[in-house]
Amino acid sequence: MIASTWSFAERCNEAAWPALAAGGDPMDAVVEACRVAEEDPSIDSVGFGGLPDADGAVTVDACVMRSPASCGGVCAMRRHLHAARVARLVMERTSHHLIAGDAADRFAERHGVEARELVAPAAREAWERWRAGGGDGEASRQVRDRALRPEDRGPGSGGALFGAHAAGESRWRHHDTIGTIAIGSDGRMAGACSTSGVPYKLPGRVGDSPIVGHGLYVDPAAGAATATGTGELISSACGAFLAVECMRRGASPLEAAHEAVARIAAVRAIEPHHQAVIVAVAPDGRVAAAALRQGFLLAVRTPAGARLEPPGATVRDD
Repeated sequence: MIASTWSFAERCNEAAWPALAAGGDPMDAVVEACRVAEEDPSIDSVGFGGLPDADGAVTVDACVMRSPASCGGVCAMRRHLHAARVARLVMERTSHHLIAGDAADRFAERHGVEARELVAPAAREAWERWRAGGGDGEASRQVRDRALRPEDRGPGSGGALFGAHAAGESRWRHHDTIGTIAIGSDGRMAGACSTSGVPYKLPGRVGDSPIVGHGLYVDPAAGAATATGTGELISSACGAFLAVECMRRGASPLEAAHEAVARIAAVRAIEPHHQAVIVAVAPDGRVAAAALRQGFLLAVRTPAGARLEPPGATVRDD
């Protein structure tokens, strides 16, 4: 099985499914799912479609994980699109867990990953409108939100991204980090999480996605979890790690995801633009998501077919 965040991930799962279903490595599957999202200019918080930081640059972060002893991440890369692929190289070819910034780009180059432009034309246009409207990073949330209206986002990047689900998911369209977890036919687990971060963020800001235990955690003995939403909220409770620890002590995936989101809601002041989602997967393939608020869909692919499902629980009803 493979489970990934947000309805756009249906196509990411489908790209990864044939090899996974044929007995392939689940790490190949999650990196492939991320690759599809990273290359899609209509996804505004991942890869090439990502909205820039306050200086107009797109930076990307990712983490991959097989187990507590086998994981890797990169953050603040400016010249290499496929962050999940580079994170895998960190996992497999170094003894480190996280490489940052220009050093991560140079690491990717040394390992044969091709550099490329990260700012899509529509993302550049959105940033220029935001800047012209007086945007100045964290001090300009209202301007940022106004620039994210569907009519301001350019062709192919607005509500059409979510199709029939636009009314729900589009509320959180700038939180659409991809987190993905797969289980192979031999029972092996793997996870990946890839993002370009918060739109118009302060340069240098890094959220939960590339940090082991925050945006992703995999322990085959207990389960796996990934997160999407406001990174600062998720990091404040080590959300993915917490969900896996709940499963370790016997909680179901839904109970574990709900407890992690409830903890997130308890430790930080929640603002109207905040969303946090935890997806938890048990070693036997049971999967569930819990969210701070409604407006999220989980994409799941199994031998029985593909499905989209809302969170099994939410913490708030606003």
